[in-house]
Amino acid sequence: MTLADKINQFNENLKLDISLQKGLEVMNPFTEEIVKELARKFYNKYYLDHRSRKLLLGINPGRFGAGVTGIPFTDPVKLQENCGIENPYKKSREASADFIYDMINAFGGPDLFYSKYFIHAVCPLGFLKDDLNYNYYDDPKLEKQVTPFIIESIKTIIGFGMDTSVCYCLGNGKNFKFLNKLNKEQKFFDEVVALPHPRWVVQYRRKRYNEFVGLYLEKLV
Repeated sequence: MTLADKINQFNENLKLDISLQKGLEVMNPFTEEIVKELARKFYNKYYLDHRSRKLLLGINPGRFGAGVTGIPFTDPVKLQENCGIENPYKKSREASADFIYDMINAFGGPDLFYSKYFIHAVCPLGFLKDDLNYNYYDDPKLEKQVTPFIIESIKTIIGFGMDTSVCYCLGNGKNFKFLNKLNKEQKFFDEVVALPHPRWVVQYRRKRYNEFVGLYLEKLV
């Protein structure tokens, strides 16, 4: 099996069986055939080989990016314009995807970037509360509930043949605190390096946008 085969199989079998509090729901785009089809095209384009990659892990899928396309930090606009994969979705943009693809383009473009790195999420499935994004760490009970799922997911992804010398954590606050603690217990990676989350950069440090793109390029080795 190629790396693409393993990723596609993993994504298409994602399932989270937990009892959620009222108003909270799991967001799993892979229940839709069109998402499976588009994600296969993406991963077959960039990962149809047996090479090892370093991991970048975000928080969990958001409703305008991976929650739509199934591909982390890749909204319908980036999927079509940057990756050349046409899709039927309304061409809405995700702020985090804007940053990630500006960084990827500065790195040398999707072909080069994805030949070296694999982006996914600490928690591979996202959550909605009152139709808004909800992070796995926003509620202590939810965090505890999904921890076994997160551990199994990271183990599975590493088992694809990932380079475990370093993992880049997108989000240097609660996401990093959780992943770093988990890594000390589970020993997934030799090191976890925190990077500011793209959403935080766009929302709170917009004037220093290019500086943070540069920071990513500096840290990604």
